[in-house]
Amino acid sequence: MRGPVNIGLLGLGSIGATHAKALAELRQLATVRAFSGGNGERAAESGWPEAVQKGPEELVADAETDLVAICSPSEHHARHAIAALEAGKHIVVEKPLALTVSDADQIVRLAERKNRMAAVISQRRFEPEYAAVKEMLQNGALGHVRLAQTHVHWWRDADYYRAAPWRSSMVAGGGSLMNQGVHNVDLLQWLVGPVIEVTAQYATLGHDIEAEDTTVATLRFTSGALGQISTSTATPPGSPATVVLHTDTGVIELGQGQILRWDVEGTPPPRTTSDEATGAADPAAIGIRGHVAQWKDVLNALSAGSPPAIPAAQGASVVRLICGIYRAAETGRSIQLEELS
Repeated sequence: MRGPVNIGLLGLGSIGATHAKALAELRQLATVRAFSGGNGERAAESGWPEAVQKGPEELVADAETDLVAICSPSEHHARHAIAALEAGKHIVVEKPLALTVSDADQIVRLAERKNRMAAVISQRRFEPEYAAVKEMLQNGALGHVRLAQTHVHWWRDADYYRAAPWRSSMVAGGGSLMNQGVHNVDLLQWLVGPVIEVTAQYATLGHDIEAEDTTVATLRFTSGALGQISTSTATPPGSPATVVLHTDTGVIELGQGQILRWDVEGTPPPRTTSDEATGAADPAAIGIRGHVAQWKDVLNALSAGSPPAIPAAQGASVVRLICGIYRAAETGRSIQLEELS
């Protein structure tokens, strides 16, 4: 593909505005032609005063649009992704890719059949410390992981849930695991490898909502390593999310833009971004640096005709893991992820 990529932004809420601002940093590679939702003032504030507001169906059908960025509420991701692919568009889907395993798999298959790019937003993989640790794990510098943990202990007040009713609904993807924890679930699986079995419990402990606000799970990876995930929006004042890796050579604890612990003899730590902005207590505090990095990768891959760094298939594997955790919590039994469909 030659020249700037013409993008339709489907959804201009808070996360849609994040995408718009990130794309405004990459004007040499992309143009946001149209958006749905929001209003012209928000589009202008996000860097695109020239973008035209359209309904979702009109935006997807626009013959001049090359790629649709899907930033609608989570419960609509699959439907919008499928509609865009059927219209012949490339897609970038905000997390999560879908809310069910069957929908996620359908998106992957449809993109392959239509020969269209499909990517899922997992921008935290582009943080330098995580990218460096991934490389070190791959080349053996950190040894073999034995125990891996991620904790996302955040706080969301009642106003957060009132502002968007879907956030209160389990079936709409509003739970602490699917909505807040998904990025760290992705990081853990990316670093340590596929998960084959899970057990879990969840509860609603701090809010008057239908969705769970606290989840804990145990994991068994294909490598034999064991893992733990805990997520919550009921833990004031909120703490930065962490990933902890215990290997046969030492222990590493990563935050966001920070290395909290590096106890690996003979292997120096990578550089950090020193970015202290997190979503622990305020979702608006999350910056755009990661989105800029991932959009640059997507746009360059599209130009080169190569796959993006994070294709939809990897987003589908995260959906499978999260759905497995929910199934385990609901049934009280161990779940083999290969059973899910």
